[in-house]
Amino acid sequence: MSDVVQKLWGFCHTLRHDGIDYGDYIEQLTYLLFLKMADERGIGLPRDCDWRTLYKQTGTNLIDHYVDVLRKLAKEKGLLGQIFAGAQSRFNNPVNLKRMLSLIDETEWTALNVDVKAQAFEGLLEKAASEGKKGAGQYFTPRVLIQSIVRCMKPDPRVHKDFTIGDPACGTGGFLVCAYEWLIEETKGGAVDRELAKRLKSSTYFGQDLVERPRRLALMNLYLHGLEPEITLGDAIYEVPSSRRYDVVLTNPPFGTKGANQAPDREDFTIETSNKQLNFLQHVLTILKPGGRAAIVLPDNCLFEGKAGEVFEILMQDCNVHTILRLPRGTFSPYSQGVKANVVFFQKGFPTENVWIFDARSNVLGITKKERPLSLSHFAEFEKCYGDDPNGGSKRKELGEQGRFRKFHVSDIKQRDYKLDITWLKDESLEDGEDLPEPQDLAAEAITELEAVVDDLREIVRLMDKQEPVAA
Repeated sequence: MSDVVQKLWGFCHTLRHDGIDYGDYIEQLTYLLFLKMADERGIGLPRDCDWRTLYKQTGTNLIDHYVDVLRKLAKEKGLLGQIFAGAQSRFNNPVNLKRMLSLIDETEWTALNVDVKAQAFEGLLEKAASEGKKGAGQYFTPRVLIQSIVRCMKPDPRVHKDFTIGDPACGTGGFLVCAYEWLIEETKGGAVDRELAKRLKSSTYFGQDLVERPRRLALMNLYLHGLEPEITLGDAIYEVPSSRRYDVVLTNPPFGTKGANQAPDREDFTIETSNKQLNFLQHVLTILKPGGRAAIVLPDNCLFEGKAGEVFEILMQDCNVHTILRLPRGTFSPYSQGVKANVVFFQKGFPTENVWIFDARSNVLGITKKERPLSLSHFAEFEKCYGDDPNGGSKRKELGEQGRFRKFHVSDIKQRDYKLDITWLKDESLEDGEDLPEPQDLAAEAITELEAVVDDLREIVRLMDKQEPVAA
């Protein structure tokens, strides 16, 4: 796979001279990979829009035909039209387009025993991020992390006929794809009855994203897995949600504070805050069915800053916040270097009695893409401690002050004003000068903490603005 990525990336540099930037290149690659894999899978496309017809073209006819293909597919009804809505060719030179087609045609993509398109895009996005390009993180949550979360959550549509799985910040659909792949593995290759197969195809997996490009990638990704999901385009926080509710929500809301300069005007949000991630937490609470469960990735500051305690107090009254996983440093490298994050697991409809925290960070060397990549071994002990019950009800063992897994009663959490930045292990790696994080990681951590302070100050200013002047 790395050879394929290297080959495609090398061609990206060539196309930059043709005015095609990284984002455009990835989008064009998506269109063409879709056509190629649709051909391999025997997915029917409109007349003259298939891969073989496109591949036969040469010269200016190739450019013109490619433009026509994108235009025709964008007019199709249903999912196909959604995938290609607004699609435009960025190629001006037919030689470059022909070479791109040849590069893609050399590989039988669907024959490889991996989610090739995801692998290819992850590889390309890693390259883009390492080149200092921003924004790659909107496409990507590490697959190893997603798979671990999914194994704990067991999103099994066989439980009942109305079972739904949602991701309100789905990016390219990583959580939804892995949830489906988990089911395929559980059913030993997808041996399901006709009724379930029909439900899986169009009424089980749902997503939403604010940005058109990752939404398009999510639609393609799931479509090429044989699914026709509903992935809506819109702002999950500032728009009133639909009436649909979910049995399982798996999500990694975008980090950072960009655009979060005012609190959403939503009646279902008990706590008024401009913090995006805390609002996503309130949104997930709304869209879960009673008894439904969720796993949400949150940066450290969401466990202690500003309104965090107030939001978690409400959450713990309405939900069993049973487990928190402290992720290793560098989990999201190279996209969000230095960001320290957690996964919060909870079930709606039952008040919290105990919160179990697993520290996968202290005394663990930071993750890097090459020397120390994120792997299954980073989460193996956590999954064992989590147990088989996806709702956190398995019998668990308290490992004490020297262990990584500890239980905290809700009364202890209340004494901390519901702030959940609880640590107990002495992180010796921070005292070893040779093992300190990279300077850019330390800088990124400092920026994250400063942004948290700015959020607090913004909240204070907002409250002061709301106060009426005192009469003389």
